[in-house]
Amino acid sequence: MSLSLEQAQAMSIGDLAGVSAAELMRVQAEAANYLRNAKDLKDWIDGAIAMKYEPKVRELRTQLGKDTGIINFDDEGVRVTSDLPKKPVWDQAQLSEIAQRIAASGDNPAEFLDITYKVAERKYTAWPENLRTVFEPARTLKTGKPTFRLSLLQE
Repeated sequence: MSLSLEQAQAMSIGDLAGVSAAELMRVQAEAANYLRNAKDLKDWIDGAIAMKYEPKVRELRTQLGKDTGIINFDDEGVRVTSDLPKKPVWDQAQLSEIAQRIAASGDNPAEFLDITYKVAERKYTAWPENLRTVFEPARTLKTGKPTFRLSLLQE
Protein backbone atom coordinates (compact mmCIF):
# COMPACT_ATOMS: atom_id res chain seq x y z
CA MET A 1 0.00 0.00 0.00
CA SER A 2 1.31 3.42 -0.95
CA LEU A 3 0.98 6.13 1.68
CA SER A 4 -0.56 9.40 0.44
CA LEU A 5 0.58 12.81 1.69
CA GLU A 6 -2.82 13.27 3.34
CA GLN A 7 -2.48 9.95 5.15
CA ALA A 8 1.07 10.76 6.22
CA GLN A 9 -0.06 14.12 7.59
CA ALA A 10 -2.88 12.48 9.55
CA MET A 11 -0.51 9.99 11.20
CA SER A 12 1.28 10.63 14.47
CA ILE A 13 4.96 11.32 13.96
CA GLY A 14 5.74 8.09 15.83
CA ASP A 15 3.52 6.04 13.50
CA LEU A 16 5.01 7.75 10.48
CA ALA A 17 8.51 6.98 11.75
CA GLY A 18 7.46 3.32 11.83
CA VAL A 19 6.86 2.99 8.10
CA SER A 20 9.51 1.51 5.85
CA ALA A 21 12.53 3.53 4.75
CA ALA A 22 11.46 3.18 1.11
CA GLU A 23 7.98 4.53 1.93
CA LEU A 24 9.46 7.44 3.93
CA MET A 25 11.78 8.23 1.02
CA ARG A 26 8.89 8.14 -1.45
CA VAL A 27 6.58 10.33 0.64
CA GLN A 28 9.44 12.76 1.40
CA ALA A 29 10.13 13.13 -2.34
CA GLU A 30 6.42 13.58 -3.01
CA ALA A 31 6.19 16.28 -0.32
CA ALA A 32 9.27 18.06 -1.71
CA ASN A 33 7.72 17.99 -5.19
CA TYR A 34 4.42 19.27 -3.79
CA LEU A 35 6.27 22.13 -2.05
CA ARG A 36 8.19 23.01 -5.25
CA ASN A 37 4.95 23.06 -7.24
CA ALA A 38 3.21 25.17 -4.60
CA LYS A 39 6.10 27.67 -4.59
CA ASP A 40 6.05 27.82 -8.39
CA LEU A 41 2.28 28.41 -8.35
CA LYS A 42 2.60 31.15 -5.73
CA ASP A 43 5.35 32.85 -7.77
CA TRP A 44 3.12 32.63 -10.87
CA ILE A 45 0.14 34.18 -9.05
CA ASP A 46 2.35 36.86 -7.44
CA GLY A 47 3.62 37.70 -10.94
CA ALA A 48 0.04 38.14 -12.18
CA ILE A 49 -0.79 40.36 -9.19
CA ALA A 50 2.30 42.48 -9.83
CA MET A 51 1.43 42.78 -13.53
CA LYS A 52 -2.13 43.83 -12.67
CA TYR A 53 -1.30 46.41 -10.01
CA GLU A 54 2.20 47.71 -10.75
CA PRO A 55 0.99 50.51 -13.09
CA LYS A 56 -1.50 51.75 -10.47
CA VAL A 57 1.12 51.56 -7.70
CA ARG A 58 3.67 53.41 -9.84
CA GLU A 59 1.07 56.13 -10.55
CA LEU A 60 0.20 56.48 -6.85
CA ARG A 61 3.87 56.57 -5.84
CA THR A 62 4.42 59.41 -8.31
CA GLN A 63 1.34 61.30 -7.06
CA LEU A 64 2.35 60.87 -3.44
CA GLY A 65 6.05 61.50 -4.05
CA LYS A 66 6.78 58.22 -2.29
CA ASP A 67 9.64 56.15 -3.74
CA THR A 68 9.41 53.46 -1.04
CA GLY A 69 7.11 52.32 1.71
CA ILE A 70 3.49 51.19 1.77
CA ILE A 71 0.84 52.18 -0.75
CA ASN A 72 -2.81 51.19 -0.19
CA PHE A 73 -5.77 51.38 -2.54
CA ASP A 74 -9.02 49.53 -3.09
CA ASP A 75 -10.02 47.49 -6.12
CA GLU A 76 -13.56 46.15 -6.29
CA GLY A 77 -13.87 45.84 -2.52
CA VAL A 78 -10.38 44.39 -2.05
CA ARG A 79 -7.68 46.36 -0.24
CA VAL A 80 -4.44 46.20 -2.21
CA THR A 81 -1.29 46.93 -0.23
CA SER A 82 2.05 47.30 -1.96
CA ASP A 83 5.16 47.55 0.15
CA LEU A 84 8.47 48.55 -1.40
CA PRO A 85 10.88 48.43 1.54
CA LYS A 86 14.10 50.37 1.70
CA LYS A 87 17.09 48.09 1.58
CA PRO A 88 20.20 50.17 2.10
CA VAL A 89 23.54 48.55 1.33
CA TRP A 90 26.55 50.05 3.04
CA ASP A 91 30.06 49.96 1.61
CA GLN A 92 31.98 48.06 4.29
CA ALA A 93 35.39 49.45 3.35
CA GLN A 94 34.15 53.04 3.56
CA LEU A 95 32.39 52.37 6.88
CA SER A 96 35.62 50.91 8.25
CA GLU A 97 37.48 54.08 7.26
CA ILE A 98 34.77 56.23 8.88
CA ALA A 99 34.99 54.15 12.08
CA GLN A 100 38.76 54.66 12.15
CA ARG A 101 38.33 58.43 11.73
CA ILE A 102 35.72 58.51 14.52
CA ALA A 103 38.09 56.59 16.82
CA ALA A 104 41.02 58.84 15.85
CA SER A 105 38.98 61.90 16.85
CA GLY A 106 38.47 60.38 20.30
CA ASP A 107 34.85 59.28 19.90
CA ASN A 108 33.49 55.74 20.15
CA PRO A 109 32.53 54.35 16.70
CA ALA A 110 29.98 52.04 18.38
CA GLU A 111 27.90 55.13 19.20
CA PHE A 112 27.36 55.64 15.46
CA LEU A 113 27.80 52.21 13.89
CA ASP A 114 26.62 48.68 14.55
CA ILE A 115 29.86 46.80 14.27
CA THR A 116 29.84 43.05 13.68
CA TYR A 117 32.89 40.84 13.50
CA LYS A 118 32.76 37.48 11.79
CA VAL A 119 35.23 34.75 11.04
CA ALA A 120 34.52 32.44 8.13
CA GLU A 121 34.49 28.86 9.45
CA ARG A 122 36.49 27.67 6.45
CA LYS A 123 39.27 30.14 7.28
CA TYR A 124 39.13 29.31 10.99
CA THR A 125 39.56 25.59 10.43
CA ALA A 126 42.49 26.24 8.06
CA TRP A 127 44.40 28.31 10.63
CA PRO A 128 47.27 26.81 12.61
CA GLU A 129 46.37 25.68 16.13
CA ASN A 130 48.18 28.60 17.85
CA LEU A 131 46.03 31.15 15.96
CA ARG A 132 42.79 29.21 16.55
CA THR A 133 43.59 29.17 20.28
CA VAL A 134 43.54 32.98 20.35
CA PHE A 135 40.06 33.06 18.79
CA GLU A 136 38.62 30.02 20.59
CA PRO A 137 37.19 31.94 23.60
CA ALA A 138 35.13 34.13 21.23
CA ARG A 139 33.73 31.17 19.30
CA THR A 140 30.51 29.37 20.14
CA LEU A 141 29.47 26.54 17.90
CA LYS A 142 25.72 26.24 17.43
CA THR A 143 24.00 23.73 15.24
CA GLY A 144 21.15 24.12 12.82
CA LYS A 145 18.19 21.87 12.24
CA PRO A 146 19.29 18.38 11.21
CA THR A 147 18.30 17.25 7.75
CA PHE A 148 18.03 13.77 6.32
CA ARG A 149 18.12 12.77 2.69
CA LEU A 150 16.91 9.34 1.70
CA SER A 151 18.09 7.74 -1.52
CA LEU A 152 18.18 4.29 -3.03
CA LEU A 153 21.39 2.31 -2.73
CA GLN A 154 23.15 1.67 -6.02
CA GLU A 155 23.34 -2.04 -6.69
